[in-house]
Amino acid sequence: MPRTIWSGAISFGLVTVPINVVSATEDHSIRFHQYHLQDMGRVRYRKVCELEDREVDQSEIGKGYELTKTQVIPITDEDLSGLPLPTAKAIEIDAFVPLESIDPIRIAEGYYLQPAGQVAAKPYKLLVQALGRSAKVAVAKYAWSGRERLGLLRVRDDVLVLHAMRWPDEIRDPTELLPPPVEVSEGEIESALALMDTMTVDKLEGPDFQDRYTQAIARIIEAKREEKPLPAAPEPEQPAAVLDLMAALQESVSKVKASRGEEAGPAEVHELPKPKQKTAAKKTTAKKTAAKKTTSRRPRTA
Repeated sequence: MPRTIWSGAISFGLVTVPINVVSATEDHSIRFHQYHLQDMGRVRYRKVCELEDREVDQSEIGKGYELTKTQVIPITDEDLSGLPLPTAKAIEIDAFVPLESIDPIRIAEGYYLQPAGQVAAKPYKLLVQALGRSAKVAVAKYAWSGRERLGLLRVRDDVLVLHAMRWPDEIRDPTELLPPPVEVSEGEIESALALMDTMTVDKLEGPDFQDRYTQAIARIIEAKREEKPLPAAPEPEQPAAVLDLMAALQESVSKVKASRGEEAGPAEVHELPKPKQKTAAKKTTAKKTAAKKTTSRRPRTA
C-alpha cells in the first residue's frame, strides 16, 4: 500500500469529502550511485554551512527567502501551514468542464484520492458517480509544497484521480517554432491517415510498450555481475531522407503490414540528391568575397 503524502478534503459546494492522497504511479528506473573509482568507496553529498564551514544536521536546516545578498527571510512550516488560503487544507472544486477542452500539455502527474474513513464513503461515491454520468472532469485548486496549484479531478475504475495541472501562464507560446509555410496535398493527408489506421491499437500493451532501456541496463548489470561479455548493441537503422513524401507514406504502410504478417506491395522511396561539391574556382571566389566583406567592416561605436 503506497504511503499517504497529503491528507485533507475535497470541497464540492457544501459537500466535504475527507480524503488521503497517494501516488498513482511508480518509477521502475534503475538508479545509480556515485563511487570513487580508485577504491569504489561511496561518494556522498554533504550539507555544509557556508559561514561556519562545517557539515550541519537536518534538524539545523530550515527554509528561507533571499531578499538581498545579506538579508534572508526565514520561513517555517508553521508559517506555510497558516496560509490564508481556502485550499490549504482542501481540494476546492471550482468548475466542471469536458475533458477534451483541456490541452494535455497542461496535465502532469497523477494521484489517487482515497476516502478517509466511513464518514467519507457516501459523499466520495456520490462524486464518483456524478462525474461518471456527466462525462466531465472537475477543475480544482489546492495548496501543496508552498504554492497554490491547479488540478484536474477524474474517475478511474471507480477511484478519484487528481492530476496536477499547469497554470495558463506556465505554458510557453509555440508559434515561434512553426515551420515555414508549405502545401500538403489531399493525397498525402489520405496516405498519412491510412498509416495511422494501420498503426492503430486497442490498448497500449505488449512488447512495443515496455521500457527497453531499463531492461537493457538490467542485462548489462547481470552480465558484469557474472563476469560475462556485455550484450552486443544492435546497429541503429539510419532513416533515409526522402523526396517523395507520398512514396514514403506508402512504404511505411507496407512495412507495418508486413510486420503483422499482412500482404503489402512494396513502394519505392526516393532519397534526396546529394549536394554538389563546389569547384575550386567557386571556392576561390567565395574566399575573396568574404575577405572583402571582412575588410569593409567598421567597429561598432558605443
